Amino acid sequence: MNTTRELVRITAICDNQLWKKCMAEIDKFEADRRFCRHGITHLFDVARLAYIECLEKGLDIPKEQIYAAALLHDIGRCMEYGKSIPHEAASAELSGTILSECGFSESEADAIISAIIMHKVQADSDDDSLRGLIYRADKRSRLCFCCAAESDCYWSSEKKNMTITY
Repeated sequence: MNTTRELVRITAICDNQLWKKCMAEIDKFEADRRFCRHGITHLFDVARLAYIECLEKGLDIPKEQIYAAALLHDIGRCMEYGKSIPHEAASAELSGTILSECGFSESEADAIISAIIMHKVQADSDDDSLRGLIYRADKRSRLCFCCAAESDCYWSSEKKNMTITY
């Protein structure tokens, strides 16, 4: 695996003008949000948690695909907040352009976009695919056990992370 290429394509996502624009809009929409936010910290938390699980399980999922899916899975929130479009659908749409501009092949983009579209679907919760990794990492990234807004959160008790698992 070519580490330099991985860094180049992941860095290209973070340097992409559309990605930057979406992230800036999300930051504005969530500036006064009490609950979990969807900024850069969340995206990298998801990437790192998914990659840790991938390594621990010995899965054959490329690191750059994990990071790309994690960095793109919530960018559609700018359209959800502004236009009431479900963020997973908007994220998938925006990601196609970004992935192409950042040098990902069509087959890589298909796997990444599938993970983005499905990152809210519990059916993939136990799956050892990119979709399953992103689903679980997205949920595990939330630190409900120490959140000041936990008691007001709409997440059910079963979904809240009240213990440290990773």
